[in-house]
Amino acid sequence: MFSEAELDYLATQGLGRLATAQPDGTLQVSPVGYAYNTETKTIDITGYELAKSKKFRNVAANGQAAFVVDDMPSQDPPRIRCLEIRGRAEALTGARTADGHFDGAVIRIHPSRIISLGVDDPDHDPLDLVPHNRNV
Repeated sequence: MFSEAELDYLATQGLGRLATAQPDGTLQVSPVGYAYNTETKTIDITGYELAKSKKFRNVAANGQAAFVVDDMPSQDPPRIRCLEIRGRAEALTGARTADGHFDGAVIRIHPSRIISLGVDDPDHDPLDLVPHNRNV
């Protein structure tokens, strides 16, 4: 599903942005910590008291999410990398062991569409990059 370069990129970043839809249709974007779950082949999002958050309630209500990890490793020459993951999302309680800081809740994204730019091909000028878009 993910290329080796995309998995390496996900492993080095640690911070992404999660977009969810609120009940009234407006969108919410939040910076979040995440990990790639090798067993389920999903993106697992965790956080402080996650189960009490609006993003967790949004996912529980409609099961949709989009997630982006991006950076600009160089400004001269300009280099950008971006990985967008869209898919079905689950709001799970008790998915991890609570540790006093994290409550054990997870937002789990099952990718259905992946859009990758500059991750598999980091040496080209951003204007020459071709996105690697695919349904999975």
